[in-house]
Amino acid sequence: MENILVAGAHGTTGKKIINLLKESQYFNPIAMVRDPAQIPFFEAKQVDTVLADLEKDISAAFNQPIDKVVFAAGSGGKKVEAVDQEGAKKLINASEKNNVKKFIMLSSMGAGNPEAAEQLKDYLKAKHNADMHLKNSQLNFAIVRPGALTNGPLKNSIELKKQLYKQGSISRNDVAQTLVSCLHDDVANHATFEIIEGNTPISKALNTL
Repeated sequence: MENILVAGAHGTTGKKIINLLKESQYFNPIAMVRDPAQIPFFEAKQVDTVLADLEKDISAAFNQPIDKVVFAAGSGGKKVEAVDQEGAKKLINASEKNNVKKFIMLSSMGAGNPEAAEQLKDYLKAKHNADMHLKNSQLNFAIVRPGALTNGPLKNSIELKKQLYKQGSISRNDVAQTLVSCLHDDVANHATFEIIEGNTPISKALNTL
């Protein structure tokens, strides 16, 4: 089984990613958390944890072999430059140094052209800069840009295009499922795309890339 480091594991979407990885026969989740108080939550699920803060030294996250990384961390708008941008860059650089095979980035619709945004411009600029740093790295990657996140149920179907040219929403459950699906070697390699709620099964949608 491949070791998957999940940054932002204790977040709303991060927890869903961890659960999907835990259920998988292919992947072993490793939850990256910055607060020691979050560790018991994952220990109760028998999920390995590493203590590392994206604003500080994260080398401890790679004390064990890491095959692939999912970046699902976010500052909630409070520290967009420190966490969403520089924290992501730091993890990308560390992933390169440690020969990670694939890096899955949870980005945002609008990050491709943040200057056009009427809202959340600083956040989208930070996500754009992080995405570009990943694209310019030596890593294999998938950059997933969902529309507005909801707490709806898993539909296991989406609408996916490199650029959708329209707004839309999608459940965190479907975003988590898409991110985990991107970890497989045969889909979403060096790919950047947008997703919203739709009618195409996730696996089929990813095969169009």
